Amino acid sequence: MIDILSYGLIILGIIFWFWGTLPLIGNRSVLFKLHSLSVADTLGSMAILVGLLLKVPSEWSLLLLAIITLAIWNTVLGYVIAYCASDNSQLANTNKHD
Repeated sequence: MIDILSYGLIILGIIFWFWGTLPLIGNRSVLFKLHSLSVADTLGSMAILVGLLLKVPSEWSLLLLAIITLAIWNTVLGYVIAYCASDNSQLANTNKHD
């Protein structure tokens, strides 16, 4: 039963990976494409890591560290990309009024 759940999560993770690449083909903005890709990639990677955690429970500390690091890194990277893509003159105007 654990093997079926483990393989199911790994397959779900791979599906998320491919599903996240589909918006890259569309005509949306680059930020929308990056957001879709990063969210699907994070969820897919986490599902794969949980599947591996069920498959190899002796490595729980390393896999749990990978899951936490993945969640933090992708969140911070998303904020950095959004900040770099924002209009700096608009940010300067909001700071002057404070």
